[in-house]
Amino acid sequence: MKHHAWLFGFMMLLAPIVHAAQADQIKPSHAWIRLLPANLPAGAYVTLDNQGASAAVLVSANSAAYGSVMLHQSTSDPAGNSDMHMLDRLVVPAHGQVLLAPASYHLMLQQATHPLKPGDTVEITFDFADGSRLAVPFLVRPANAAD
Repeated sequence: MKHHAWLFGFMMLLAPIVHAAQADQIKPSHAWIRLLPANLPAGAYVTLDNQGASAAVLVSANSAAYGSVMLHQSTSDPAGNSDMHMLDRLVVPAHGQVLLAPASYHLMLQQATHPLKPGDTVEITFDFADGSRLAVPFLVRPANAAD
């Protein structure tokens, strides 16, 4: 019995050191895909709320519905020139939020593995720096959909 009490005490000392997986800290909402015609790349958007006490670092995403899922950021300068570039990571700050939206951070979806139509649901899995994963259902919306 003393052995169990010692083990319990030791585990309680370690409890603050053990952190929740990054994926467990993230609560996604408003996940949707803008479906473009003619097999053009689609954009995926979502709000990521980090309810944890430490940052979560998104390092990649994938989906069985697409051959390629890339994290991108669109920017524009004061002259109105726009640019888009691929990111290798996106930090969701502790107790913070990151919005993936048109003309901002987004997922670029290419090479659909099967025909999709508005109203379908596509699962996209987010991979975090600590190795944890989060599967998120995204609603497919038409090309003229807005936020």
